[in-house]
Amino acid sequence: MKKILKICGCVLAVVLAVVLAYVIYVLATYSRLEDNLTLDVVSGAEEASVPADDTFSIVTWNVGFGAYSSDYSFFMDGGTESRAFSAQAVENNIGYCTGLLSGLQPDFILLQEVDTDSTRSYHIDESALFSGALPGYDSVFCQNYDSAYLMYPPLHPHGRSRSGLMTFSAWTADSALRRSLPIETGLTKLLDLDRCYSITRIPLENGGTLCLYNVHLSAYSSDGSINTRQLDMLLGDMAADAAEGCHVICGGDFNMDLLGNSGAVFGVDGGTFTWARPFPAQLMPRGFRLVNSCDPDAPIPSSRNTDEPYTPGHTFVLTVDGFIVSENVTVESAAVIDCGFAASDHNPVYMEFSLN
Repeated sequence: MKKILKICGCVLAVVLAVVLAYVIYVLATYSRLEDNLTLDVVSGAEEASVPADDTFSIVTWNVGFGAYSSDYSFFMDGGTESRAFSAQAVENNIGYCTGLLSGLQPDFILLQEVDTDSTRSYHIDESALFSGALPGYDSVFCQNYDSAYLMYPPLHPHGRSRSGLMTFSAWTADSALRRSLPIETGLTKLLDLDRCYSITRIPLENGGTLCLYNVHLSAYSSDGSINTRQLDMLLGDMAADAAEGCHVICGGDFNMDLLGNSGAVFGVDGGTFTWARPFPAQLMPRGFRLVNSCDPDAPIPSSRNTDEPYTPGHTFVLTVDGFIVSENVTVESAAVIDCGFAASDHNPVYMEFSLN
């Protein structure tokens, strides 16, 4: 009996030592990228500067690291999967996205959750897939986070994630910058990781500047208040650029209910998810507007909850993706493109605009 207890004690000690070593590893390797980090612009655009009197198109799309086909559910949202179904599934989903974007041929593209070297997406460099499939654009990759190896779920760990934002412009971009957003200070930061937005500056023929903001705000926050702080910082930078006479467009995944009442609009109650809180319109600077991409007669959501495979009429859906524009940008049209969440847990949002 004593021998058995001794063996059990040794096993327990080893397990505790491994757990302690892992906790130390996670805490010791956690870091954030510096603020105001200059980003590289990869040349590819054939035109030098944007004509000021045309109508342009732009798409924002969270591509869900190539995992979220309509039958996929994610463990952090109450689903089952911790990684994409397979490397082939990742390539198929990214191929669907690039095929749709190639068909639309937008002038500007803003992408979120583009993995470059992640366990969850089988270490496929998705940024290279997008760049290769979308020639004729200047492109900017902005690393969002590079996380430690997550040993959960135990039998199929989520692993390490390196992911970011990509911005494409059919005209030459002068420069690009990464801004670090405020994040949680407690252990929640280990789940929500680093957060940022990028600013890409594109010259206009008339001497002005088009500022494209690409953003992905926090999802896994403790009470959602960090999203408000992040939005406040983002809008402050946008207002400063607008005050300098720039034309400002921000697109991305805000992880807030941009309609304010998506449950009522789409007919499925979403409960109390922190990433589904109504967008705080009171924070909007004077002269800026949140673009409404919802057709009241045929509403299409931009995002689904991933606690289950997508089931129309049952899965909670809402609109968290869209655009904010300065008053010198005229929105001609905006709409969510209904992909049925075939290749991502988000549908793309398309907007046509002109510059005043």
